[in-house]
Amino acid sequence: MHLRVRHATTYRYAEPVSFGPHRLMLRPRDSFDLRLVDTALAISPPAMLRWMHDAYGNPVAVATFAEPHDTLEIVSELMLERFGSALPRSRLAPGAALTGVVYSDGERMVLQPYLHLAAADPDGVIERWLADFRAGFGPGSGHLLRDLAHAIHAGLSYAVRYDEGTQHPADTLLLGSGSCRDYAWLFIELARRMGFAARFVTGYIQDQTPDAAGLISPVGLTHAWADVFIPGDGWVEFDPTNDLVADRQLLRIAVARVPEDASPIAGSFTGPPGAFLGLSVGVLIEPVEAPLEKPC
Repeated sequence: MHLRVRHATTYRYAEPVSFGPHRLMLRPRDSFDLRLVDTALAISPPAMLRWMHDAYGNPVAVATFAEPHDTLEIVSELMLERFGSALPRSRLAPGAALTGVVYSDGERMVLQPYLHLAAADPDGVIERWLADFRAGFGPGSGHLLRDLAHAIHAGLSYAVRYDEGTQHPADTLLLGSGSCRDYAWLFIELARRMGFAARFVTGYIQDQTPDAAGLISPVGLTHAWADVFIPGDGWVEFDPTNDLVADRQLLRIAVARVPEDASPIAGSFTGPPGAFLGLSVGVLIEPVEAPLEKPC
């Protein structure tokens, strides 16, 4: 399955402002389930780009600007080939809800950052929800994490949020609603409390499924979900927003321990109070024919 992804982000200001360096996480890494065929990045006003890999191994472009401007537009275009993801084969018995998963010593050393809790729970909101889930966990789907994603999907109301940042997992539970990044962050912190290594994933989701009406995430926006490391299966994708597991509709761009480390675009500007007028984001994903192989 070949796909073309166009991700356009536009910032508007009341007058020309000076831009600080911007970190762009818009290019995925090749893997067995996702191949980058072609890519293009257009920035206006013009910027100098310096490429690097961050601590997680994500490709990052750092853009620096020479002149002030009243508009900043960043357009990323990708041609991707998507294959099937690795489905979880390992059955996680109900006892795992109490005892957690068993990692080897070598796995635990590498996975430690993704096992460490990042969201405090001084009032016990997250722990109480988790205790109720553990108490009610039964046969379900036969997979603990699949049922955890389904419980979040069924128990919360989806809401598009245009504010920056991610809600605290306890706030998402207390409000009973959140965006895709809030669902993902809640799932991750719950999974970590059960002893699983989990990480935050940003990217896109397309709506070309046979049951496209069942997708909650709106078309035209970025998306977020979670990865959990399962012994024998590796990193497996769980999307509590759409109740999906290892689905090829998920198009991964970046992974991180915490949401703020995987922001698609992060930067700053210098200008007078009230200069910022607004932000618009548009994502277009469409299937395309496979490109012809170039001769050697």
